[in-house]
Amino acid sequence: MAQEYTNRKLKIIAGADSFGCELKDALVSQLRALDIDVEDLGTDKYYSVGEEIGRRVSQASANPDPSVEIRGLVGCGTGVGVGIFANKFPGVFAATCLTPEEALNARSINNCNVLAVSGMSTEPEKATKILQTFINTPFKSPCPASGSNPWPAEIESFLDNSVSEMSEIGNLKADVPCLLCSLAKTREDGDFTPVELMPGASMKIIRETPTSAIVRFKAGAMEPAHHHTFGHDLVVIKGSKRVWNLTKGAKYDLVVGDYLFTPAGDVHRVKYFEDTEFFIKWDGHWDIFLDEDLATANAAAGKDDS
Repeated sequence: MAQEYTNRKLKIIAGADSFGCELKDALVSQLRALDIDVEDLGTDKYYSVGEEIGRRVSQASANPDPSVEIRGLVGCGTGVGVGIFANKFPGVFAATCLTPEEALNARSINNCNVLAVSGMSTEPEKATKILQTFINTPFKSPCPASGSNPWPAEIESFLDNSVSEMSEIGNLKADVPCLLCSLAKTREDGDFTPVELMPGASMKIIRETPTSAIVRFKAGAMEPAHHHTFGHDLVVIKGSKRVWNLTKGAKYDLVVGDYLFTPAGDVHRVKYFEDTEFFIKWDGHWDIFLDEDLATANAAAGKDDS
């Protein structure tokens, strides 16, 4: 029984694709007969099952419950596909095991917390033994790889350290900047130039041709309807804005992290709800052609808000 080897109650999250569901169902019945808590997610595509259970086990690994240990049971035709996708999440150590000996090694050496089984090549009787080994074997136990003897002290020390080091794989490092963080750093360097045609706007050109820039608008500012010779991509770094693409008859509310592409020649109007900054890149050199004045733009925006 799992409880013999841990102070925490064991819970298994299970799922399989259509090739592994029959074996998974048999193993879930075995677990419930042992009075082990099971959450059966049923049957889905193998990559969806692997992803969902990998995500759930990863979350439990990152925020462990002192009273419950979460492990996973996944199945597909070979047991390989579900394991691949479960292992895409940090803190997940999924292993495809075709024999009890493989399960024993996986638990002892790798602290395996997701068991992947093959519905096409593993008979239920053998799968039951694999499962029992998976739930009953503590980390660092004697196993075939250790000659069925306790691990030497230096190997045991290595295994102890490996758990925390393995759990870090897949986590974003603090010193690896995201796109928005890099843009935020860029916007702090150098001066911004006011945009004469747009009250409340300032811009810092990062690259001349094709033009890339960081643009700032004050809260309440409006961009009257206008168009450009070249299309442009933008990503909001700070604040929020509304874009009316008058050519397409579409409206977009954008917040931090949102992206929008406006094709060349499309007439668009913009309202800023708060101090806003965004990165923008044109497909060519920046230019602007007004299609209405500011009073008309404010009146149109007011009607839309009412």
